[in-house]
Amino acid sequence: MGPYLRALAGQRRPVLALLGWSVVEGVPALLSGRLVGLAVDRGFAVGDVRTGVLWLLAFAVVAVLGGFGLRQVFMRLGEVVEPLRDALVGVVVRGVLHSSRRQPDASAVARITRHVEVVRDATAGLLVQARALLVTTAAALVGLATLVSSVAWLVVLPVVASLVLFGALLPTLARGQRALVLADEDAAEAAGSVLLGMRDVVACGAGARAVADVRRQVDRQAAATVRLAWATALRGIVISVGGFAPLALLVVLAPGLVSRGELTAGEVLGAVVYLSTSVQPALRRLADTVGTVVLRLAVALRRLAEAAPVVEDPPGELVPGGDEVELRGVTFGWGAGVPVVRDLSLRLSPGAHLAVVGPSGIGKSTLAGLLTGLIAPHAGDVLFGGVPVGAVAPSVRHSRIALVPQETYLFTGTVRENLSLFAPSASDDLLMEALSAVGASGVVTRLGGLDGVVGHGGGGLSAGEAQLLAVARVYACPADVVVLDEATSNLDPAAEAVVERAFAARGGVLVVIAHRLSSALRASSVLVMDGGEPLLGSHEELLGRSAAYRDLMAAWQPVA
Repeated sequence: MGPYLRALAGQRRPVLALLGWSVVEGVPALLSGRLVGLAVDRGFAVGDVRTGVLWLLAFAVVAVLGGFGLRQVFMRLGEVVEPLRDALVGVVVRGVLHSSRRQPDASAVARITRHVEVVRDATAGLLVQARALLVTTAAALVGLATLVSSVAWLVVLPVVASLVLFGALLPTLARGQRALVLADEDAAEAAGSVLLGMRDVVACGAGARAVADVRRQVDRQAAATVRLAWATALRGIVISVGGFAPLALLVVLAPGLVSRGELTAGEVLGAVVYLSTSVQPALRRLADTVGTVVLRLAVALRRLAEAAPVVEDPPGELVPGGDEVELRGVTFGWGAGVPVVRDLSLRLSPGAHLAVVGPSGIGKSTLAGLLTGLIAPHAGDVLFGGVPVGAVAPSVRHSRIALVPQETYLFTGTVRENLSLFAPSASDDLLMEALSAVGASGVVTRLGGLDGVVGHGGGGLSAGEAQLLAVARVYACPADVVVLDEATSNLDPAAEAVVERAFAARGGVLVVIAHRLSSALRASSVLVMDGGEPLLGSHEELLGRSAAYRDLMAAWQPVA
């Protein structure tokens, strides 16, 4: 709930604008019954048709004013809900990726971000429906109380009674909505698991068991739907009684009140207008909104809190005293399994060129996350310039440490905009030097120079060309430490060598998570990760010390 409220608080101005236009929208509900009553008592009831028509025209003007207010509300709705959605997506993705209960899981991110869409839609529903209905109901009750104060109890007692009963039903509705959400998720997970493993299911003759598992989850989902439907029907009955009872009481008692002079015919008609056009439908729609939108919002926020806990940014404020990177007894593992990085110590001074080699899934990319401060070690320390990298001021860390992942991230815009992302003040000459250094000049020439357009997600570029632009972008930035995490995997060996030599000559600390073992031949030192104790040394030293390294080299060199 905290991130949701903080995200809404960040949209204070649009929210205040919505409230202001809501007041304008509520004017017809406040004045409708009184204007109709005046049209009868001062116009039609005394034979003055002209005056009656004028009061009705005033009612029409007020209705138009309310419609204008409603139009403004819809025009400003997106200014609130879209930034809210973006903020929550960021919170959810960070929460999933930093969860200690599992490794980063793209499917988990996709599954949980669906709840963000529920939050977005529910918030929009609240801002449009609940807000308007609250304003309408309050305005109508105020207008009714001032018009026929002697019979205000006709409305207050039934309405209060129905709202109290409705409130007593809310916990049951909330439990039912949550049970349905969980049943939906379990049914989708069961069906998805069977479909993804269909070949294994058939091969093992487990079709009957798979069908039974899916059927059990679907039956649970159906039962949850039925229970929620019964609770929803009971809610509708309670609210309907609260909405119709005041109108029925007024119709029964009105003749006696008018004959005794306690009410005029116009006041009775005005009260009927308030009840039938404002109070009654507003209560019904308010109950529908609270019983669906609010409950869906509450359940979705709870699921987000459970599945994607909030990750607070470390209060980094330290400034490193140099460019040296040092790991001291660093250990890290995902979940409760065997650590993928175990008791690793190394020191990288400016000018160092380290290649990290080992089989896939052994923890090389995890090491990249530790070096850049994206992951905190479970034991030991990762230091940058003599201070813990996670405690470095974020603005300093982001400008002085750069990671180029295997996945290439390019954005719709010009080549210049993509290349200067991390160096906004870089001149065109500097950008062209970076392109030339990594061998990407030909790509940019083909695109039409720095003013050429890069399509969405690198559209129009090959995978290798996109990687060249990504590494050129980092080459042009002022980072002192650069980590290439298989960032040249789509380049041919010759182009890969150009990139690595360019970064080595650039200065600073260079760490290459090797895609090809040729990267180890160009590095000044090599770190071998094979599931045991990491080994650090030069290429020649490791050939003599590490059987795993010799085997890797023996398998690669004939292919090379």
